[in-house]
Amino acid sequence: MKETLKSGALYIRVSTHGKQEELSPAAQKRLLLKYAKEHNIVVSKDYIYEEKGVSGRKADRRPQFMEMISAAKSNPSPFDVILVWKFSRFARNQEESIVYKSLLRRKCNVEVVSVSEPLVEGPFGSLIERIIEWMDEYYSIRLSGEVFRGMSEKALKGGYQARPPLGYAIVKKGEPPVIIPEEAEIVKYIFDKYVNAHMGLFEIARSLNALGAKTSHGKAFERRSIEYILQNPTYCGMIRWNRTENQTNAIKEKSEWIITEGSHPAIISKELFQAAEERYQREYKPRGTRPSSTYRHWLSGLVKCPACGRTMIAKSLIDKRYNRHYCYFTCYGYSKGKCDAKTSVSSKKLEPCVLEGIKAATGSARIAFARKAPIIKENVGEMQILKEQLAKIATKEKRIKDAYMNGIDTMEEYKENKQILLGERKELEEKISCCQPEVPEADDTEIEMKNRIQNVYDLISDDSFSDQEKSEALRSIVEKIVYNRDTDTADIYFYYL
Repeated sequence: MKETLKSGALYIRVSTHGKQEELSPAAQKRLLLKYAKEHNIVVSKDYIYEEKGVSGRKADRRPQFMEMISAAKSNPSPFDVILVWKFSRFARNQEESIVYKSLLRRKCNVEVVSVSEPLVEGPFGSLIERIIEWMDEYYSIRLSGEVFRGMSEKALKGGYQARPPLGYAIVKKGEPPVIIPEEAEIVKYIFDKYVNAHMGLFEIARSLNALGAKTSHGKAFERRSIEYILQNPTYCGMIRWNRTENQTNAIKEKSEWIITEGSHPAIISKELFQAAEERYQREYKPRGTRPSSTYRHWLSGLVKCPACGRTMIAKSLIDKRYNRHYCYFTCYGYSKGKCDAKTSVSSKKLEPCVLEGIKAATGSARIAFARKAPIIKENVGEMQILKEQLAKIATKEKRIKDAYMNGIDTMEEYKENKQILLGERKELEEKISCCQPEVPEADDTEIEMKNRIQNVYDLISDDSFSDQEKSEALRSIVEKIVYNRDTDTADIYFYYL
């Protein structure tokens, strides 16, 4: 008896690991279409789903797979059967394989058929199918372990195996990344401003955005992009691998990281990178305590008891009259019975006191502050970045002219593009004319310190910034704050690094 004519879809997948003995996409497609023809299955080109270099472990990371499932869930479903070369092409995760096959079978009346692994009808066929799925998942896990060991070995030998960050590019596959000069200037600028000018992360991001600089993704700079660059040892010639989990991107324990000498050229010195690392650890993760993002208040961790010197911890409270959050600072020693002084204070009283003290410092003739560490200098500045941006404009002008000469763009399009570039060139030239070279004075530390205090005051007095941003800014210039309850004044201990 002749089989009933059915509508079918093809799912073709080639995995991420070339070592697997699997058919090419063209070979899979040929076998699937041959099977379809022999079994009276009509396959429309609209329902041929193909993915290359994609792992079968997670369905939500396979866009063509999810598109196929979505199409199958249409009412009515546009196909009756999904053909795959092997069940491992459909999924290498047994749990997902069972879930999606059950969904397709029960709700969509769609079967999944492996053309190279025929199954018998009934419970025995279902058992064989589960065994195949389990073997596929086991093979995937085992292969993943082998790949991990191979990549670890390569990392230990200094091999580069990640997407190159800003400042680098892969010119030839299998070879170390090379430096992109104009991007390298941006990297040098970030480290110089962070270590030498002691600028904060947000301040550096704002200054780069004002200069027209972009990240490796062509986007404006943010705090996290500056933070990533400052913590990336690639820039001083090192290799860092196995820092994050592949699935969640969560940062692993530092003991699991692989950090070794790389074979690629360095953009900055190891001394400068180390100086940046030391400042970051000191300000953002001081002495092993929790990061500023977990504090209850932007003054947390900085306020000290005037009697015993211990940190005054913040307790969150709600002002019922205004339904507003505030904090109450209490000496940690007092709460543990180790300090007798009652030095508690509300954030509603402490905040204006601290703001007043910092503002007063900006207008003071002399500021008392501690000098923390020597400054490492590397020659870089805004002028170089602006010149690099200007050079890019010249390249763009040549490209739009070539597009017009080759007949790709019309005269009107060429004129419009040229006008846009003229505007960008004019803006950059104006910035260059206003950008004076930095000439260090014999003793300009106090002037620089005043500028830093003013920048921090502007930030912490602005309600548009978060508590974390305020905390980080304050920690860049303040070592501790001691509040005197009797006089309602705050002694602020500044430092210069």
